[in-house]
Amino acid sequence: MLVLALALVPPPLALADGPGPAEPLLPGGVGAARAEYPMDTPDQVLPPLPPDGEVPVPVPEAEVDELVEYLPRSAVGASCTARTGPHQRRVERLLRLKADGKQSAADCRAIRAFQRREKIKPAVGYAGPVTWGRAELLAARGNPNAAGRCPVRAYTVACVDLDRELMWVQKGKKVTYAVVNVRSGRPGYRTRTGWHEVYWRHKDHWSSIYDTPMPYAQFFSGGQAFHAVYGQIATPGGSRGCVNLGHADAKRLWGALRKGDRVYVWGKRPEG
Repeated sequence: MLVLALALVPPPLALADGPGPAEPLLPGGVGAARAEYPMDTPDQVLPPLPPDGEVPVPVPEAEVDELVEYLPRSAVGASCTARTGPHQRRVERLLRLKADGKQSAADCRAIRAFQRREKIKPAVGYAGPVTWGRAELLAARGNPNAAGRCPVRAYTVACVDLDRELMWVQKGKKVTYAVVNVRSGRPGYRTRTGWHEVYWRHKDHWSSIYDTPMPYAQFFSGGQAFHAVYGQIATPGGSRGCVNLGHADAKRLWGALRKGDRVYVWGKRPEG
């Protein structure tokens, strides 16, 4: 049985895209659960070794369905914070507010209304990683490749947009796997951009090097792979190279890709 624990591991400092001091972010309430395993695996650089026998990979008892925002400790419990979040300008743009990167009282009310509508807790108007991730996902659902950044080909292409921390799969102009939030590599462990190919898949992969599960692993560049993690995807820190998905999304992606399918990665994960 998989045991879930509260995700209170101190994340790295948040780097704001607007004015305001950097301060460690933490989950703003109960519900940001994850497994007792690490949230990501270091990039192995080289392809993984075949497993020595099978190790059963745990399945979560339930999907994490709560969206719990990460915010500074000083903002916890506030009814509407005047603090500028690390994704302030991006959230303002997505909510069609004045994108100046400054938190005004009107901005706070608008962001808080969005958080309440999307059931993001706590709804205090702070533009953290969860709020930004949800806003990007909703904006992209109609046409994730509206900007034409992912090359259109007659064959299947897994598109990974690091700028928005989103991915989808398309064949020609048809989206065959709907856009989802992902977590890519943090500074020093960037997910490699450009063209790649799914070269090895292991549904119940367990990293013997790092002693942690990597369910539905689909490797496309050395040790970098699509794989499931246990817990929220939108967190202050990135992965160590892999493209992390929620467990249900990774399971669905397993059925959407095959060995030999192409992967195209572009952009750069924003800080914060």
